[in-house]
Amino acid sequence: MSKTIKKLLNNFAGAWIFYTTFPQLPLLRPEFKNIAQFAPIIGIIIGCLQSIIFLIFYRNNWSIESSILICIASGYLITGGLHIDGFMDTIDGLYAGKKKMLKAMKDSRVGAFSVQALILIIFLQFASLLKLQTQLIYILPICSFLGRFSTLIYIEKYKYITHKKKSISHKKYWRGFLSESIIALFSMILIVIISVIYLKHIPFKLLLLFLLGLFYCWFITNIIGRKVQGFNGDTCGASVVLVETIMMFTFAIIL
Repeated sequence: MSKTIKKLLNNFAGAWIFYTTFPQLPLLRPEFKNIAQFAPIIGIIIGCLQSIIFLIFYRNNWSIESSILICIASGYLITGGLHIDGFMDTIDGLYAGKKKMLKAMKDSRVGAFSVQALILIIFLQFASLLKLQTQLIYILPICSFLGRFSTLIYIEKYKYITHKKKSISHKKYWRGFLSESIIALFSMILIVIISVIYLKHIPFKLLLLFLLGLFYCWFITNIIGRKVQGFNGDTCGASVVLVETIMMFTFAIIL
């Protein structure tokens, strides 16, 4: 096995641990230097698992509403609430003001605004998936992929900010957007090709939605980046949650 492939596999093993609550992959030594490049791939895996969980419950006589709620909850369990926690911390930070923003993000207590934002996000996701019905089985992996792809754009464009110097920064080992996103971009092309082949009745809509998704990735990361004047783990989590939710809502409107 070449050093390049071994390094990629080890970083994937690191991403597997960092972005999920799953146990360590066997025969691989986790590294955490370039794990952001695998975030979109992990997103596809998480979206597929959520879709499978939805189908298991729905096909065993659970109502569509119950199946969707369990599907949403399973996403939080699989990720350990990593992104939703970052989203809530970011909301707290934004409402705390510029001087107290980073301190508020690191505060373990949650504020009223972040709780309201969480409820709003859950309601929007639930309503969108309820509208999509069984179509969500191929929508969720796409939304999860694009949500995490947004972090690559975010990290590329903005500087890393933190309240304490001990945090690990993806920027430290960043090799540039193209190098870090090549795996995700190849996967995106593959997803589009497979979708067009198997979903022949909506190829144009699907391509349109992918283009909208890329726009959302750019738009959301720019809004957050300008507000906080940089990025950190919390704001990347906020980017994932917002892009995912907006994509679900957009899919629900167009499909």
